[in-house]
Amino acid sequence: MRPLSPAAATGLLVQRNYLAYRSAWWIFVSGFLEPVFYLFSIGVGVGALVDGFTFHGHPIPYAEFVAPGMLAASAMNGALLDSTYNFFFKLKYNKLFDQMLATPLTTGDIARGELSWSLLRGGTYSAAFLVVMVAMGLVHSWWALLVVPAALLIGAAFGAVCMGLTTFMRSWQDFDYVVLGQLPLFLFSATFFPLSAFPDWLASVVACTPLYRSVVLVRELTTGSVTGASAVSVVYLVAMIGAGLVVVNRRLDKLLLA
Repeated sequence: MRPLSPAAATGLLVQRNYLAYRSAWWIFVSGFLEPVFYLFSIGVGVGALVDGFTFHGHPIPYAEFVAPGMLAASAMNGALLDSTYNFFFKLKYNKLFDQMLATPLTTGDIARGELSWSLLRGGTYSAAFLVVMVAMGLVHSWWALLVVPAALLIGAAFGAVCMGLTTFMRSWQDFDYVVLGQLPLFLFSATFFPLSAFPDWLASVVACTPLYRSVVLVRELTTGSVTGASAVSVVYLVAMIGAGLVVVNRRLDKLLLA
């Protein structure tokens, strides 16, 4: 059997996941609606009680402040679902990856294919959410055209790292750690209030977290207030992708080829 090119192998795995999820389209709808409900309940509802915040010296309404954070969180959540729970099931229970290795596919192909699908899912959520933001008048800059590529970068970063961590999971009980990590990231990412609201020591910690870097990137693009912080976020997320792929490739080699 001839080995497949990386692009061909990735395309086949994305197609396989598409066929598997084709009859479960409602899963994608539910993943999209969650941040929309948050936006209406918190961004619009609480926004009626809050004047708004100053972002890079410009006052913006509360809904415009919250919406980019919800979009970044949506990209994270979309990628996280496939790269943790679904990835673990394929790896440990139905032995799908073992079956794939009986074909010309390699462990690297599996990692790239699964990551491509997870970031595609996260990117789909984010693109749909961006349409909602535009319809609500929460976007006022052409920089927002880069939000979807930014969301794909966010999804790839979280997907790669989460796949690497999932290879260390021993049972479903270990996924309590996923929730334990996901919830603080969501609450302490400057999504609902600015970094200045935190004590100095906590603000320093929050500024180093991946979801905060994602929120900064998306918020600067949707508001048009782009600074060097966006470049820092891009480098940060690219480093996450590289580190995650290295770990998952090595772990899949150990688990599936040893």
